Amino acid sequence: MVVKSPLINVMERAARKAGRGLIRDFGEVEQLQASPTGPGGFVITADLKSAALLREELARARPDFGFLTEDGGEIAGRDGAHRWIVDPLDGADNFLHGIPRFCISIAVERDFTSGRRVRSETIAGLVYNPLTDESFWADKAQGAYLNDRRMRVSGRRAMAEALFAIGWPTLDEAGRQALLAHAAALLAKAGSLRRFGSAALDLAYVAAGRFDGYWQEGLEPWNLAAGVLLVREAGGFVSELGGGSAMMETGSIVAANDHLHADLRRVLEAAEPGPA
Repeated sequence: MVVKSPLINVMERAARKAGRGLIRDFGEVEQLQASPTGPGGFVITADLKSAALLREELARARPDFGFLTEDGGEIAGRDGAHRWIVDPLDGADNFLHGIPRFCISIAVERDFTSGRRVRSETIAGLVYNPLTDESFWADKAQGAYLNDRRMRVSGRRAMAEALFAIGWPTLDEAGRQALLAHAAALLAKAGSLRRFGSAALDLAYVAAGRFDGYWQEGLEPWNLAAGVLLVREAGGFVSELGGGSAMMETGSIVAANDHLHADLRRVLEAAEPGPA
């Protein structure tokens, strides 16, 4: 029997409670698609309601932890060492258009001292899809799970057989041209590409072996924190496009199974535009 840590139990209870509200609101959004004004304001309200509920539930369980969220920014905690990193609605554009692919992402980051430096590490993470009731979760050094089943990244070794996911952030013209160059290079080598619009779920799918790899630029810590831990604990590799490990700072991520990570990076790096 799988034993969840107290932190995972706290996160899962909060996510399921917020998820019930998102399911109700998503039903309303689907009905508003034909409205001339669309459901934009309604979606913003749904996002904020989810954020408020999550903060209330998480703060009740761990009142000394800080917060880093998309909606509320950074709030220092009294203990000075732990903080929740929360995205109350990852995949908001999907939600807005009535597309059933979105999630809640929650992670716990802890500061620790290494030599003379203070470093941060994610010690627990959860990505919850309320529409499918799938809970992807991991504790550091304890493995990754989908509900109560152990997750492992895929075992595919050939790029031509691999299914990769990519992100498509808001970019200026130069950024769009660079992204198109990367996507074209990947299409020439990969079996297939997907663009599903939720970074946290894409990373969870890599951890579950559904995608063989994932790449995106321009992400925020709340998009990444839980998913990065999931991939690593499921046996995958995660880095920046350039090979570094500062994904949370740069917003650049390449995630894949252990056989394809290096190949995926090489294809993408070869497509990098030269200096203007």
